[in-house]
Amino acid sequence: MTTSTTTFPLPTVAALEAALRATLSPTQLEVIDESAAHAGHAGANAEGYGTHFRVRIASPLFDGKPRVARHRLVYDALQVFIAQGLHAIAIEVL
Repeated sequence: MTTSTTTFPLPTVAALEAALRATLSPTQLEVIDESAAHAGHAGANAEGYGTHFRVRIASPLFDGKPRVARHRLVYDALQVFIAQGLHAIAIEVL
């Protein structure tokens, strides 16, 4: 019997940026790790990867979509990280 394991990238600025660039082709993108400001808060950790991020993003895929749909696109692009413990994402659509 063989088992398969899949390794996913940890939630870091570089990994989130790569996922957002690949999925949303942003014209502007800034990902900020705000995890240190949340030490002691639920969802914070000491594992060496982020749990709280701010995403500032503009994408042509947002054109004509309401705010909720734009945010959903960002959440969908980052779903693998959310499943790994990414606790909070503040989204600023530019």
